Amino acid sequence: MSLLPDFEGLAMFAKVAEERSFAGAARALGVSVATVSRAVARLEERLGARLLNRTSRQLALTEFGRTIADSALKIYREAEEAEHAAREMSARPRGLVRLAVPMSFGVRWVAPLMPAFFREYPDVQIDLHLSDATVDLVGQGFDAALRIAVLPDSSLVARKLCPVAQIIVASPEYLATRGTPRHPSELADHPCLGYTYRARIDVWRFTNANGEEVVIKPEGPLRVTNSDALLPTVLEGLAIAEFPEFIAADHVRAGRLVPILEGWQMARGGLYFVTPSARTRPAKVEALAEFFMKHLSAPDWRLVS
Repeated sequence: MSLLPDFEGLAMFAKVAEERSFAGAARALGVSVATVSRAVARLEERLGARLLNRTSRQLALTEFGRTIADSALKIYREAEEAEHAAREMSARPRGLVRLAVPMSFGVRWVAPLMPAFFREYPDVQIDLHLSDATVDLVGQGFDAALRIAVLPDSSLVARKLCPVAQIIVASPEYLATRGTPRHPSELADHPCLGYTYRARIDVWRFTNANGEEVVIKPEGPLRVTNSDALLPTVLEGLAIAEFPEFIAADHVRAGRLVPILEGWQMARGGLYFVTPSARTRPAKVEALAEFFMKHLSAPDWRLVS
C-alpha cells in the first residue's frame, strides 16, 4: 500500500457525504458516477471499513464514515482554497520575485525603474540580488535574472531585451601621453585593466570587417570583480580598459573617455531576461519580463549601432 494518502478518494468521499448522493457528488466534481463509486470503494478497502451504507434508494454514513467525514471535507476545502489561490496568483501578478542582476547595471538601470514597476504592480515584491557573479537560478532558488553576455547554449529560457557592446576606452590625457593604439596588437605595450567575472576566457577578442581576428590578454596593475572599480584608474589617465556601453556612455559623451581601435569590434553580447522555464512562468515573472522589455529594449546608453 502506498504511504501517500488517497487524497482523491478522501475528496470524493467528502463530496458524497456532503451531497448524500453519488450522482450529486459526481455532478459537483465533474466526473462520472462510476469514478466516484470506484474512488470511495478504493478508500474503504484502504481503510479497512465501510464508510457508507447503500441501498437502491438510500445512502447513509456508517458510524465509521461519520467519524472521518468532517476531516475529509476539511481536507477537500483546504485543497480547493489552495488551488484557487494558486490560480489567482498565476493569473494576476502578485507575490515575491527573486531577481539576480549584475551589480553595476542593477544600480544604474534597474533600481531606478523599481518605483514605476511598483506603481504598476503594487502586489509584487522584488528581492533584488546584486552581484557580478553568475548565479545558479535553479540551485539558488531565483525566479529570474538579467544577464549581460554572449549567452551560451543553456537549458534556461532567455529573452533578449537589447544588444550590449563592449568598448575599449582610455582618457584623453592617457592618449596624449602614451599615444593611441591603432591595432589590437599594440595593446601589448599598454597597461590594460582586467575584469574577473568574464563569461569567456580572460582575453580581449577583436575582429574587423576583413575577417581578421586578434586575441589579446589584458595585462595591467588592476583586476576587479566589478567594472565600476576600474573607472578611477582609467579616468586618471593610467590605463586602458574595456567597459560595457552602459558604464562608458556618459563618460564618452562628456569627453572624459575616448573609444579607441576604430574599425575593430569585440563580441557583441546582449541584455537577456533569463528564467528557468517559460512553461511554468507565473504572472508576476511575466509582468517583470514585459516591464523590462518596455523600459530596456531601447536604452539611451547605446553607443554602438
